[in-house]
Amino acid sequence: MLRDEKQYIESLRDGRVVYYRGDKVKDVTTHRALRAAVNHASLVYKWQADDDKRGLTVYKDPENGDVSSFFKIPRSSDDLIERFNLIYQTTRFGRGTFNIIKAIGSDAIFALMLVTRRIDSATGSKYAERVTRFYKNVIKNDPAIAVAQTDVKGDRLLRPSEQPDPDMYVRIVERRKDGIVVRGAKAHTTQGPVSNEIIVLPTRAMTEKDADYAVAFAVQANAPGLKMISKPERAAEAAMNDEWFVTGKENVETESITIFDDVFVPWDRVFLAGEWQFAGSLAVMFPTYHRFTAISYRAGIADMFIGLGKLLAEYNGVDDKSHIRRDVVELIKYKEMLRSTAISSAMMADLDTETGIVIPNKVLTNVGKLIANESYMDVVKHLVDIAGGLAATLPASSDFNNPEEKVYLEKYLIGKKGTNAVERARIISTVKEIISSFGALYTAAMLHAEGSIEASVLELYRSYDYKDSKKLAMYASGISEKL
Repeated sequence: MLRDEKQYIESLRDGRVVYYRGDKVKDVTTHRALRAAVNHASLVYKWQADDDKRGLTVYKDPENGDVSSFFKIPRSSDDLIERFNLIYQTTRFGRGTFNIIKAIGSDAIFALMLVTRRIDSATGSKYAERVTRFYKNVIKNDPAIAVAQTDVKGDRLLRPSEQPDPDMYVRIVERRKDGIVVRGAKAHTTQGPVSNEIIVLPTRAMTEKDADYAVAFAVQANAPGLKMISKPERAAEAAMNDEWFVTGKENVETESITIFDDVFVPWDRVFLAGEWQFAGSLAVMFPTYHRFTAISYRAGIADMFIGLGKLLAEYNGVDDKSHIRRDVVELIKYKEMLRSTAISSAMMADLDTETGIVIPNKVLTNVGKLIANESYMDVVKHLVDIAGGLAATLPASSDFNNPEEKVYLEKYLIGKKGTNAVERARIISTVKEIISSFGALYTAAMLHAEGSIEASVLELYRSYDYKDSKKLAMYASGISEKL
């Protein structure tokens, strides 16, 4: 059953343990900074009841009725293209901020559906049945879901079982008749503090000695022993002091260090428990879906950059200058390359015949993700080049509200004749927010989120089918007479 935004917000008042800047948070929904993350996540639930957006965010399942579109299992290329459009458009609806609260959870569920079927076939386990039951519970209760995959890792040169402190990767410390007990910590859990469920996945391939670390499960956000230490929400805090920083007030996502301090997980919510041979498969399958999600939402962010750049070029009266045209075209190129790789990845998806689920094309997905990572800083450069120095030195919105200052600011911050100085300043203010209070987040996230540059390089190198390319090279060299 679909929830509304009030039901979602109320569900977060459940005694969860969250810390923010050294203090234990009594209620994330009313916290001065974290409520911005709540507001952003709640939009997904709001859109489900919006007549104009319901057609995008809700689909009618033949067995279960109305279900969130994020949880629709992709069984064709068309389904993946619909998913691209869902993520792209909801990013635009969120003022250029990706809304991860159901997207990442569904990425994980699809990966679990595929990999657990293979584990069951090889070992006789019943993990796939558990994933199916969990999925049915998800589409029935419509929860917000976070995913914790990246372990804190300790010494990066050592495997999980080789760490001086064995808790540097999440591991099973006890097996009981009714479930397992896990200990460790995960980093970068986006929207964990404002989620209902957290799906935990392995972060890497394992050896037999690492078997206790080969673990996947789902746990409720208020589970005993689960603690989340949120990052400082500088964008939300900055927005408290400037009314023009709209995104920071309403469209922020938070990340946490998620600590599993001997957390009990019932067997029905355990999806991998020691089958180390399959940890790597799960660690790779999830990013395949999540990188498809990445190039979809990043195309939405790029669309906002295009709009900001073109408007500022027009307000500044320089939209006919060759170097500004090049700046704008670079923004267009970035967006359309991401959009093209996402759609191509969907059209050339691979069908898993055992489950009937389609998988985004790994090569095209990782090509798009690599472009998104490697080119982001250049995109910012082009946007700032258009905006000019005021992106750093623009006075605050409160200065425009002071009658004594307003008359000067409206006179001297005018752009091209016939434009509005306040509108120009607000657009510049949005660029300023992106590169200042959002700057660290955007820079690190656009380079590392959903996998680093090196992760995409490794996946491309090992996934690419070199057979025809090598045949052509042999033919071109005259070594072979056949192509």
